[in-house]
Amino acid sequence: MTHTWNPEQYLRYGDERSRPFLDLTSRIGAEHPGLVVDLGAGPATQTRLLAERWPGAEVLAVDSSPEMIARAGAQEGVTAVLGDLRTWTPPGAVDVLVTNAALQWVGGHLALLPRLAGLLAPGGWFAMQVPGNFEEPSHTLRRELAAQAPYAEHLQGIASPASHDAADYLRALQEAGLEVDAWETTYLHVLHGPDPVFEWVAGTGARPTLQALPEHLRARFEEEFRARLREAYPDRGHGVVLPFRRVFAVGRRP
Repeated sequence: MTHTWNPEQYLRYGDERSRPFLDLTSRIGAEHPGLVVDLGAGPATQTRLLAERWPGAEVLAVDSSPEMIARAGAQEGVTAVLGDLRTWTPPGAVDVLVTNAALQWVGGHLALLPRLAGLLAPGGWFAMQVPGNFEEPSHTLRRELAAQAPYAEHLQGIASPASHDAADYLRALQEAGLEVDAWETTYLHVLHGPDPVFEWVAGTGARPTLQALPEHLRARFEEEFRARLREAYPDRGHGVVLPFRRVFAVGRRP
């Protein structure tokens, strides 16, 4: 079942979403790359930072969402390309290949890593980051509610993100011939406003669920989901704290 993306909803917490990207790309040691690719770039607001870092490079933002690519095309120094990261082929050997918060949507993506590593030029860099929070209430509450009547019959086969531990990515990329550094970080995002955790997940992990529900059930689901999230993530007077584990790996082809 397909779904669409809303750049405005996704960027509502743009500062918080950009932190893992900055931490990831700070570990890339490339000095003068010729071709830089961001696979699953979304609206390319972060890809633009790669163009600013390496102004002499050709920087491509690749995404399968027409809505995201339309937004990405407005980013200075970035060429937006509509393509599926599982099959897209670059115009040449890649010096820096980044995929940030995208692989979790690709089932069996560990098996895809050798292909991605194979796109690198000698001395090229590969950098990936995926969420590792799928057992947190922001996800488990949605899954529990989605499994109940009357919602369950409408939610069969929806896209469901998943990821692995840092050690799994380390081994997979080593076996693909890269020198690898892998780690994880748990961010404590302090969010403000009404139902901020719902607004966060509505732009990412919960979006396929919400879009798959018929209109007469969507409002009911949202109301129940919001109430459960408020209980799981209370505002104690200083904003709502959303713990968010992220998993990173950076590799270099010798």
